[in-house]
Amino acid sequence: MRIVRLLLIVCLAGLGLHAFADEYPNRPIKLIVPYPPGGGTDIAARYLAQKVAERLHGNIIVENKSGANGNLGTELIAHASPDGYTVGMGTPGPVSVGRSLYPSLPYDPEKDLVPVVLVNESPIVLVVHPDVPARTTHELVALAKSKPGKLTAGLVSIGSVPHLVTEMFKAAAGVDILNVPYKGGGPAAMDVMSGRIDMFFSVVPLVLPYIKSGKLRAIAVASDTRSSLLPDVPTLKESGYRVVGSAWNGIVAPHGTPQAIVAKLNAVTRDVLASDETRNAFDTMGMESMGDSSSQFADFLDAERRKWAQVITDRHIKAE
Repeated sequence: MRIVRLLLIVCLAGLGLHAFADEYPNRPIKLIVPYPPGGGTDIAARYLAQKVAERLHGNIIVENKSGANGNLGTELIAHASPDGYTVGMGTPGPVSVGRSLYPSLPYDPEKDLVPVVLVNESPIVLVVHPDVPARTTHELVALAKSKPGKLTAGLVSIGSVPHLVTEMFKAAAGVDILNVPYKGGGPAAMDVMSGRIDMFFSVVPLVLPYIKSGKLRAIAVASDTRSSLLPDVPTLKESGYRVVGSAWNGIVAPHGTPQAIVAKLNAVTRDVLASDETRNAFDTMGMESMGDSSSQFADFLDAERRKWAQVITDRHIKAE
């Protein structure tokens, strides 16, 4: 009899959660973006908020909470009430890199955040000044080996994905290339185009117009497969260098958010991401629409954390 009662309680609890999810949302949802307005993550978030809200017949309010390289806003997401009414945009730095780079983070990305859905990815592309006498990865590696420490590479923000991919490439190719630090990708791109430095790894949206205009030459992308945004540019893997990394945006929620709500947000967001309208919109932003299950997103994050932790350890990277 006691077992029957326990089973009845479990069934009723399950029905209650589904009923709660059916009524969700009945007030505005807050979507925290841990960066200033106008950047790629913010633009993607605002587009997604509008489309997801339409399907939920509700309202999603985007709030920018920038600071500490995205860690401040991500902490607010992690420590928010887990009721489904505060979610946020997760990105590589605060979610998959930060724990290895900043041991004293005021939140634990693995324990305090629930993966909802991977929204999009932006490939990382290796670009050079057009006068650099190399058109392939093999030619660039040969050039670097003929001039140890002479070629220069823009280093975009310590611990950023472009920085970590740069270090992966140098290790995989066995080359000595001089890092030139920059506070952002924009100044680095300008200096490559002007010939002040030879190359740098960049997110595709930043440099795509310059590649198309011929002001920069794309050598390779750091992806498992070629990017639909640059279909004629080979991957580094095609040249024998296992260097893979991307910038990405995903939706995360505070730990404890009801699974029924996570599932509902995942399903609705995936529906948006699968539409031709969204795919075309993200293409214009230099992003590739994604949209896997929450468990697949969790697996993705686990692999990302392990990969970047290894790079940070092997290359002795320290936060500044």
